[in-house]
Order: sequence, then C-alpha cells, then structure tokens
Amino acid sequence: MRAANCEVVVLRNEKQAENILLLTALWDASTPAPKAGQFYMLRAWGADEAPLLSRPISLHSFDPELREISFLYEVKGTGTEKLAALGTGDHLQLTGPAGNGFPIEGKKVALAGGGIGTAPLLQLAKELKNAGAEVHFFAGFRDEPYRLAAFAAVCDNVQIATDTGRVGHHGFVTDLLDPEQFDVVYTCGPEIMMEKVARMCLAKGVRVYVSKEAKMACGLGACLGCTCKSKNGGVSVCKDGPVFEGSVFYG
Repeated sequence: MRAANCEVVVLRNEKQAENILLLTALWDASTPAPKAGQFYMLRAWGADEAPLLSRPISLHSFDPELREISFLYEVKGTGTEKLAALGTGDHLQLTGPAGNGFPIEGKKVALAGGGIGTAPLLQLAKELKNAGAEVHFFAGFRDEPYRLAAFAAVCDNVQIATDTGRVGHHGFVTDLLDPEQFDVVYTCGPEIMMEKVARMCLAKGVRVYVSKEAKMACGLGACLGCTCKSKNGGVSVCKDGPVFEGSVFYG
C-alpha cells in the first residue's frame, strides 16, 4: 500500500500527562485507512524551516465513522514542540500510513507496553477486540500512567506497573506478564523491556510481535537511515517493520 500525502485539520491537541499529548485530526477519507502498528510522518512547519525532517508518529486510534485519526506523542525536541503548539483549526501534513502493522491473531492475547510505547497498542486492542479476541493489557510507566480509561474501554483486563509504586505494581511490567497464559503477545516500549518480553515468550514457545523504534528520515525505506541489525542481517524499520516477530531479533 502506497503512503499518501495530505493536509488535515487539527480537531484537538490535549495534554494527557507531563510532556504527553494526544493530537486528533480530521482524517482525509480519500487516503488509505490505517491499521494498528502503522505510522505517519507528521509535519507542522514549512519545507525550509527547522527541523529538516518530519516526525514519525505511530497511529494511536482511528475512527472511520467519525473521520478521526489520533496520535499520542511525547514532547522531546523541536519537531514535537511544534506539534504541541498546534491548536484546533490548525493544519498538519501527514504522510502515510506507512510500514507494516500488527497481524491480528489469537483468541486470548496480551499487550505489553512501556511508557509512550503504549501508543500503538490502543488501536491494536480495538482491532483484536473486533476480531473476537480476549485482550489483556499490561503497561509500565515511570510514575504517572495515562490513557488508562481508553484502554479499559476496549480491554478485558488492565494491569499497571510503575517504577515509583504510585499506581499498581511497584516494579516492572514484565513482573505481571505470564506468557504461557496467552496465544500471542504484542509489545512496544523501551528496547530493554521488549527484549525481556520477547525472550520470556520465546522461551515458552509463545508467538510474540515487537514494534521497533528507530530514527527515520524518509519513512519510506529509501534512505536506509533506520536500518537496524537482526539475526539475519540489516532490516529497515520503516519498510520491513516497524512490527516484527520477536524471533527476528531475540530468537
């Protein structure tokens, strides 16, 4: 599926936690419908303005009936600072959907997310639920969880871990996950967390999918800027991923 370029109107850009915002725009129905795990290149500044590159942001939620598309993102640089400055009625350039999304598999599944890595898991939960799966969500945060009500609305079970013990289990999200209870596990978050989740699953013979993150330039696989090492050589995160079977990296 070829990514499309379009300009959309911002509907809302709301704070969810410290430096975490949820941007919702009016989806252009003439462009391809996105799937969970895919991403867009977002740009809210001119071609001759800094930063040079657009920002890759994963799809958080998509509602074709309301024509709404949402992105959950962390403000941590010039590009995301400019995204954070957008208000209702402002315009935003989108290129996408890009990449390969999550396959929808299993009758009882677990989603394991860490921090802003929970972003692509909401749309995944919705698609899995629509397919008839029982969905369990495990999420880890440093201190302040966010978007829990949205996940609770589409998941059968939600369990939280925090580094500080402020909410839920005081410890790691991997402390809560028992892969043997599930047909499939999907994970996105810090590399160290995803590796542990993947290795836990593979040791028990449970299929696991990981959503990798890498710095991107084009987002279309042309520049090879997001190439990372796998068991069988280099893979392009934007073109070959960002979703991969865990065995590609950790088997």
